[in-house]
Amino acid sequence: MHSSFRKPPLGLATGLALAVAVAGSVAIGQQQASTAAEPAPDPSTQVAEVMPRATRSLILDLANAADRAIAVGERGHILVSESRTDWRQIEGVPTRATLTGVAAAGNKAWAVGHDGVILHSPDGGLTWVRQRVAPFDPASDDLHNGSPLLDVFFLDENNGFALGAYALLLRTSDGGATWTDVPLGAPAGDELALDEEVVEEDDESWVMTDEDVAIEEESDPHLNAMARTGDGSLFIVAERGAAFRSTDGGATWQRLSLPYDGSMFGVIGFEGRHVLAYGLRGTVLESMDLGDTWTELESGTDLSLMGGAGWGDGGAALVGANGVVLTRAGAGGNLLKHTHPDAAVLSSALALTPNGTLVLAGENGVTSWTPN
Repeated sequence: MHSSFRKPPLGLATGLALAVAVAGSVAIGQQQASTAAEPAPDPSTQVAEVMPRATRSLILDLANAADRAIAVGERGHILVSESRTDWRQIEGVPTRATLTGVAAAGNKAWAVGHDGVILHSPDGGLTWVRQRVAPFDPASDDLHNGSPLLDVFFLDENNGFALGAYALLLRTSDGGATWTDVPLGAPAGDELALDEEVVEEDDESWVMTDEDVAIEEESDPHLNAMARTGDGSLFIVAERGAAFRSTDGGATWQRLSLPYDGSMFGVIGFEGRHVLAYGLRGTVLESMDLGDTWTELESGTDLSLMGGAGWGDGGAALVGANGVVLTRAGAGGNLLKHTHPDAAVLSSALALTPNGTLVLAGENGVTSWTPN
């Protein structure tokens, strides 16, 4: 049973829109009733406008399809580039909702965003169809009413997940033709969602501190990002120190508590059970055992980290607020801090070459940059 307390809805607004789970203070998409005789068309079902400066607009995520890179962002903007340097806007995208995540398997791609929108492209991002839309309904009291989707992840061309606010997790096994809810969170009657295999208890008894209760009492945390490790396990990072892992392809999930109270906005999976999570106030956590134990890495910044890319044996680039970029060549190496010349908020990254040129997305669109 869900608690009667409901968090303020989260949103993506102006230049700090990429901190999708930071403030949670802007309405998800709740709309006022129209006073006109005919209600205005819902933007989530309208075709995105082609705009002359779309390539410099707010872009929230990037993905590599087989033939080109794809970028998604505000107002349903979708950009593509074969060269990863020259970008163009795609016409006919069937939504004006803000798009927050994109993933590709071969030349098939999916994008997700506000109003529960899921789009699909069969040709590497050149054309798109809408597979799902679920805008806010003032007559509904469903927990996921109008919930935005924040990330999408595909294992192959048929099997994938879309995740978002209030522990919303959707799964498909037919390339997105149908989507079903995946239950997450607390077992029935246990709002604290403590995992018996993860939380260590004293042999005789244990008492949670006030701080522990404050962290764990939210049974429906926003799910921010998903990754897969080399052994096939899946890992989700969420708000308020919550995380989830699956070792059976997403059939069942186990809730974890991270050794950091704040929200984590991204996660990268490497070989074995190696994961790198990052998020609020420059926090970077690394685990070699799928979250059983963690090491906090020195990031050299308290700026929030919003996106990242990984390569090889633990190599990574992490990006975030005020143009911060952190890089390392491989596991065990120190994170090196850089600042993008624009000092803009950065939301996502693709690595063109390991420890070299990056494609960066953020509030000023998409750029290529090589850290010094």
